[in-house]
Amino acid sequence: MSPRHLPRLRTWYLLRYPALSPRPRRPEMLSPLTRVLIVALIGLSALLGIYFSRRQNVQKARGGRISPPKVAWLFYAVFLWFLLCPVVAMDPALHPGLRLVLGSFGACMWVRGIAELYMLYVSFNWKPPYGIGHDVLCILLILSGLSWHHELFSGPLSRMDMWALSLIALVLVSLFIEVMYATLFFQAVEGHTTGEDGVWFADEEQARFQRINRITFACNIPLYAGLAGLLAVALGFAV
Repeated sequence: MSPRHLPRLRTWYLLRYPALSPRPRRPEMLSPLTRVLIVALIGLSALLGIYFSRRQNVQKARGGRISPPKVAWLFYAVFLWFLLCPVVAMDPALHPGLRLVLGSFGACMWVRGIAELYMLYVSFNWKPPYGIGHDVLCILLILSGLSWHHELFSGPLSRMDMWALSLIALVLVSLFIEVMYATLFFQAVEGHTTGEDGVWFADEEQARFQRINRITFACNIPLYAGLAGLLAVALGFAV
């Protein structure tokens, strides 16, 4: 075969076996824009946490007072589920399958957030079992997405793919913990979460919430440590 036929043969071979075609190399770090957004969202979440704590505990807003461990947990979940996952899902450094899993989860959480706010502040009929059901749905959504993209685990993973899988693992752990919290809270308030005088948060004074607050404080430590480690890698402060 003459050399002039080699390019044509290579083209035919790659069309015949597309899986063997060279793939574009993905970045080894999140983009500068993604990193700037993450830092901005960390600051925004902290400010919202301070404002919300003051609103509930000083101004005595609807839903009742809220303890410091519960404020820390609430805005941990808001940052992780509603902000961080959707932002990193748009970054090209991650495998498309992982981006789809994180993006689908983030979209599912935003739908839940809008519905929950309406049921809390407008229709006054939110119940923790609704959230528990949604948490279970999200767990199944994530596991199904990982199973669908099982080819991820058939070869070596990039640095950012390992990071994204660690982030997804943290999300799964937090969802299981949220199911536990919601169950304990619903039992503690004996279902009294609806109506204009419904209780939505655990305060630090009532005896019925002491156990929940102790568990939340204990869980917050490893959860924040895990998130801090992931953020350090994402922002380039750790390998």
